[in-house]
Amino acid sequence: MTAPRTFPADFLWGTATASYQIEGAATEGGRAPSIWDTFSHTPGKTLDGDTGDVAVDHYHRWQEDVQHLADLGVGAYRLSIAWPRVQPDGRGELNREGVEFYSNLVDALLEKGIKPVVTLYHWDLPQVLEDEGGWRNRETALLFGEYARAMARELGDRVHLWTTLNEPWCAAFLGYGNGQHAPGVTDDLASLEAAHHLNLAHGLAVSAIREELGADAPVSLTLNLHVFRPADPANPGDLESVRRMDAVGNRIFTGPVLDGAYPADLLADTAAITDWSFVLDGDLEAIHQPLTNLGLNYYDISVVAAPTGEPVGDFPTPWPGCRDVHYPERPGEKTSMGWGIDATGLTELLTGLSARYPDLPLMVTENGAAFDDEVSPDGAVHDPRRVAYYAQHVEAVGKALDAGADVRGYFAWSLLDNFEWSFGYARRFGIIRVDYDTFARTWKDSAHWYHELVTTGTPPALPYTHAG
Repeated sequence: MTAPRTFPADFLWGTATASYQIEGAATEGGRAPSIWDTFSHTPGKTLDGDTGDVAVDHYHRWQEDVQHLADLGVGAYRLSIAWPRVQPDGRGELNREGVEFYSNLVDALLEKGIKPVVTLYHWDLPQVLEDEGGWRNRETALLFGEYARAMARELGDRVHLWTTLNEPWCAAFLGYGNGQHAPGVTDDLASLEAAHHLNLAHGLAVSAIREELGADAPVSLTLNLHVFRPADPANPGDLESVRRMDAVGNRIFTGPVLDGAYPADLLADTAAITDWSFVLDGDLEAIHQPLTNLGLNYYDISVVAAPTGEPVGDFPTPWPGCRDVHYPERPGEKTSMGWGIDATGLTELLTGLSARYPDLPLMVTENGAAFDDEVSPDGAVHDPRRVAYYAQHVEAVGKALDAGADVRGYFAWSLLDNFEWSFGYARRFGIIRVDYDTFARTWKDSAHWYHELVTTGTPPALPYTHAG
C-alpha cells in the first residue's frame, strides 16, 4: 500500500485573492476609478453587466475574512493592492485612507501568524493613466516603479514577499489584444507595447523596492505560463504552432526577465506588426533583475495544431503573430469556465522550469477551479469536483518535488467566491462560498479539505465529505 503523500514542514500553504474581485467600496475611502470600473460599466463587456462596485464587500468585512484565513490554518495570504485606492492619480501624493486599509490588513495577518504576500498589480490600473495611454505608454512603467517604491516605504519589512505583477500576459493580450479584459483594446501592436512596458514596470519595481528595503528584499513575479502541447507530436505543423505560441505566450516574459533578452524567433514572428523600436537602450538591463522566487498560476494545458483555414473560435484570439493557430476540441471533463482538467501539466511546468533555471525557487501562486456549487438543505456546500481538482493538482506538485523541482509553496485560488472578471458573478472559484445577497461566508467541503491539508501536510483521502 502506498504511503500517504506528505509535504515538507516548511512548505508554504496559502490562498489568494485580488483587490477588484473582492473589495467593493469602489467609490469609498478616496479610491479613484480603475480600468475595470470603466470596463465593467460599459454595456456588453461583462456577463449580465456585473461590476465590482460591491464585489464581496471585503473592504468592510476584511476582519472576518482574516479570521477565516486563521481558521483555515494557512501560512500565507496572497492579496493585491488596488493602485487607485492608494494613489488615485497614479502618481504623486498617496491617499492615506487607502494606505491605512492595507496597513491594517497586513498587521492583522501578522497578528494571526499569516505571512502577507502582496501583489502590487492585479490588473486594476488607475483610469487616469489609461486615459494617457495605459500600458501602451512608457510613462506608466516609470510611474509603476515609483508606486512600488511608495508601497515598500509604507509597508516595509512587514511584507513576506512582494510580487510586482500578476499575469502580465493577461493584462497585455486580453486587455490590449482581443479586448476581453479591461481596457478593452483590440490592437496587436498595442498588446506587444503593453507586454514590454509591463516587463519594464516589473524591473523598475524590483529595483525600487530593493533601494528602499535593501538588496535582499524578497521580490517575485507571477506569470501564467502556458503548457502547450501539439495535437499530433509527429506533425511538424503542430510542433511549429507550439513554438510560435510558446514565444508569445511564455518567452515574451521569461526571455527578458530571466534571460535578459527577447527571443529572436518572437521578434521574427511579430516583424509584420512591429520592429520593437519601443524597446529602448537600457530596458533589458532594467528588466533582468534577480528574483527571490517565480510565482506560477496554473489552471490547464493548451493543445494547439497547425492552421486549418477554419475560424479558430467565436471570440478573437489574443495571440499576435499566431492568430491562425488552431485549437482542436478536447474531450474530457471541464470546469464551468470551459477549461479542461489536466494536472500533469502542472508537474511538467514545474519540472521544466526548475531544470532550465535550477537556482530559481518556484511557487504555485494560483491554482483552482470554478464549478456550479449547490447549497444543501442543511446549508452545507459539498463540492466533490473541486476537492478532486485540488487533490490532483496538489499531487502534481508533490510529483514535481519528487523529481527535484524547487517548489516552495502553493496558493489555492480562491479564498472567496468573487467577481470573475468578464464572467461577472456567474463563475465561482472560492473554497468559501459567498451569498451575493447577504455576503454570508460558508466553508465548502474544499475549504475543510484544504484546512486538513495545510495543518497536517498530508492531503486527506478521497472521496471526501465534511461531516459537519
